[in-house]
Amino acid sequence: MPDHLPPAPPAPKKSRTNLVIIASAAAVIAAIIGTGIVVVQSKDDGSKPTAVAKSSAPAVEAASEPTPSPSYDEVTPDSFTIELKTKSRHCFGSAGCNLTLEPHLTYLGDSASIDPSAVYEITYEIHGDESGPVIETAELSDQTSLNYTPTLLQTASAGTKVSAEITDVAVQGD
Repeated sequence: MPDHLPPAPPAPKKSRTNLVIIASAAAVIAAIIGTGIVVVQSKDDGSKPTAVAKSSAPAVEAASEPTPSPSYDEVTPDSFTIELKTKSRHCFGSAGCNLTLEPHLTYLGDSASIDPSAVYEITYEIHGDESGPVIETAELSDQTSLNYTPTLLQTASAGTKVSAEITDVAVQGD
């Protein structure tokens, strides 16, 4: 007698062909019956065939009004305060001083209420230059990004007070 038995023959694989054929036939029969019901109903009431579908999903109504665009605060000169930061100062005794100034703007509301896609041109006037007021413009974009060019100023004396005021705010492209 051998020490071990020969392996058992593998179980025969069941063909799924019959299952696919039966499922396909059932789908065709269901489609034919559904079409027949629609045709019979259309002949009974004299109207055109209509299909009625029932769904467990909630009904979706078409929007009768367009979605309103978000509203943003109107930005005016009164919406900001401005201070000037002195970046450099070179004084020459009684001859006055050369100053390099940068604007520091503060929005008095919530910056999220400003249109994020708009670019605002903020015009401001600097007083204290020996030749008269200097007008500059800064650009505010993305609600918080401020772009400007530092201002070079020459005062008449070391004691000259320098100040600034916002004179206009315009939306670029308007």
